[in-house]
Amino acid sequence: MELDLGALNLKNVLDHSLVGVVIHAWDTSIVYANPRAMDLLEMDYDNLIGLSVHDSHWHFVDEHHRRLMVYEYPVNRVRKSGQKMINEILGKVDDETGDVRWFLVNAYVETQSGASETKGFVVVSFNDVTDRQSLFSYEHILENAGDVVIVTEADSVDGPFGPKIVYVNRAFEQLTGYSREEVIGETPRILQGKMTDEEACRRIREALEKKQGVRETLLNYSKSGRPYWLDMNIMPLYDRNGEITHFAAIERDVTESVFNSQQLERRNTELRQIKDSLNKLVEERTRQLQEANIKLEKLAYYDALTGIPNRRCFVDQLEKLLGFCRRHQYVAMVGILDIDDFKHVNDTHGHAVGDEVLVSLARTLAQHFRVEDIVARLGGEEFAFASVIRDKESSETVCERLLASARKTSIALSGGDSVSITVSIGACCLPPEQVCTIEASLNCADEALYRAKRSGKDRYEVSEAGK
Repeated sequence: MELDLGALNLKNVLDHSLVGVVIHAWDTSIVYANPRAMDLLEMDYDNLIGLSVHDSHWHFVDEHHRRLMVYEYPVNRVRKSGQKMINEILGKVDDETGDVRWFLVNAYVETQSGASETKGFVVVSFNDVTDRQSLFSYEHILENAGDVVIVTEADSVDGPFGPKIVYVNRAFEQLTGYSREEVIGETPRILQGKMTDEEACRRIREALEKKQGVRETLLNYSKSGRPYWLDMNIMPLYDRNGEITHFAAIERDVTESVFNSQQLERRNTELRQIKDSLNKLVEERTRQLQEANIKLEKLAYYDALTGIPNRRCFVDQLEKLLGFCRRHQYVAMVGILDIDDFKHVNDTHGHAVGDEVLVSLARTLAQHFRVEDIVARLGGEEFAFASVIRDKESSETVCERLLASARKTSIALSGGDSVSITVSIGACCLPPEQVCTIEASLNCADEALYRAKRSGKDRYEVSEAGK
């Protein structure tokens, strides 16, 4: 897309403006930059025109030095939201030196007459506010200082999440174990613990509320929980207008000098308390582990949707039932039950209704059989059951009752309608003298189920193993 600056009637003004102006085409490529923008971005016209936000030249951060993602860049923000971006502070990082140049940024969508918004341009203007934004003239010195340095905002001192940390030096990271990225935007209270002196904290808070400096010795905790003592000197920081905008804390680790006999006793008390807490934690974790094992065992042996045993559980229990029948000369009955036309239920009413059908049928089966019988969901719309019976005629009675119970299964729909189902059953009778594997008994029942389906559904077929 070609930009018609003549039509916009801006070129003469923009070329002489003290504000940097960059105009992006809708695909984010730069189609115009005024001289001030080239100066602020330290790029000439040939190298700047045509660049998009995806180019590796760009490395922007917010006020907290957090690197911005591409979708957070001004041009992408206004393209996506359609809202103007007004007076926001962003920094451009020099990848070679690490220096940050700060800008006060505005951005909006500009459309030419007769053009749709998606064929418009994004105008980004910015001023250099590096002097106003930079809080530290000697950041290199602070980074290499032996003492800990923390800078916080001066506002929201008494808030639950304030005052917010905006800077920490390398000594802070080494002492506390927290990285800079972990604490920027947090409050220094994350370093305190239950043994931190509440009175000292109160005195610090009162001084900060009055915008005054304060000095205290305070017990803090590292990321790993290691306690340490700090000689903490907090002072206010002023901007060019004489307003207090931040507090700087210069902190020295004085743990060794503070730990006299009194402090050692306090530490021992704390360690005993920690030990008690750890013992309670171990007990709680042990209880949670036991509960988790129970849940895992249930997941391994029970169907998550219906709550009845799954195939694995059915096979384990069936092996015991068959062994019982052989020892006591009883007839075993193994059956497989399949919902007729279940795919039609899902396709017509949705899978949520289909799940309700499965849960309702599982509940019906669980109520139909005795405690010593076996009921399970094999998968999909297929269920299995096993029972100890007197003879083959008893198996037919069981199947007839199952068919009748299934026909009564009904799921109410919105609008007063309902879904009813029928099932087909295949059963296999295993006389005690018949030696039959679990796989063979299931295959026998499955073949009977196939015959029932082929014969018209909503019916049952019973076979005898080995015949």
